[in-house]
Amino acid sequence: MKTRITELLGIQYPIILSGMSWISVPKMVAAVSNAGGLGILATGPLDKEQTRQSIREIRKLTDKPFGANTSLMFPGAMETAKVLLEEKVPVINFALGKGDWLVREAHKYGGKVIATVVKEHHAKRAEEYGVDAVIATGYEAAAHGEAITSMILIPSLAEKIRIPIIAAGGFADGKGLAAALALGADGIAMGTRFMTTKESPLHENFKKLSLEKGVSDTLYSKRIDGLFCRVMETETAHKAVRRGLDLPAAFFNAREIATMLHLPFFKLFIGVLLSGWKNARQLAYFANAGKAFRLATENGDMVKGILPVGQVTGLMHDVPTVSALMERTIKEANAVRDRFAVQLS
Repeated sequence: MKTRITELLGIQYPIILSGMSWISVPKMVAAVSNAGGLGILATGPLDKEQTRQSIREIRKLTDKPFGANTSLMFPGAMETAKVLLEEKVPVINFALGKGDWLVREAHKYGGKVIATVVKEHHAKRAEEYGVDAVIATGYEAAAHGEAITSMILIPSLAEKIRIPIIAAGGFADGKGLAAALALGADGIAMGTRFMTTKESPLHENFKKLSLEKGVSDTLYSKRIDGLFCRVMETETAHKAVRRGLDLPAAFFNAREIATMLHLPFFKLFIGVLLSGWKNARQLAYFANAGKAFRLATENGDMVKGILPVGQVTGLMHDVPTVSALMERTIKEANAVRDRFAVQLS
């Protein structure tokens, strides 16, 4: 299957692993790349050296193209992003910030840069400063889609920008891939679907729960991590929405983050305060939500953990291997194409 994305990234299939913290680890990244897609390493929970080690581990596990992401708003993200450039990561995916400098530096060694966007304005700005493609995240997605559904977001962007579009939010199978291509996308990114595979490090408690949930069993709120965020509906998630921002908890959770990223807490704390109330408030939300997300993902904590999932959790009925999922998705997409060729002739 050839699209502008397969040609741009040098991959066999137009399917990308979303960069999910504590999920998109080296073995998971390599599994997707080896199966013909593009795995993206999540660097959010990693410090500089862990990022470097992870990149090198991926290169031991696959000789296929891969990527790594960075959320430029997070503490330490700029330094981590520089590691991606130093290691000449083939594909860099960024979000929550302006990545023009990433484009400039990655292009020097032939790297590709993909911006994650949720609005037309962001996509056009990213195209203007030279990104190679965008991941367009619709309302249906886990975590940070906004109010526009993929059904509308993708064709609206396809009319306005010339660079390739990767559709994210609402895609879990070959029917979704075919639909995304029909809407004007050049590929899809899957998070929730890849999260419930055999290679995924997601705790078994939440793999099982993901299969039990329906398409309406998610919560979408700004009161979980400060941005519009979609998570699995549980009593813990409902409590988080009712409570909103817990500043005392954020202070202690920020200390854990500083330790995790090997950042001096006092320097981090002062830097956050000096960044302004709006930014400090957002980072406080991130501190609390990040801990809840980690407890769900790594520990399977059903009491304190919260898991970001998309609405496609209701479309999942098994825990396949990554390679089986990829083969099934492409086979199903081709069957849809063949059916349409008859129906539309």
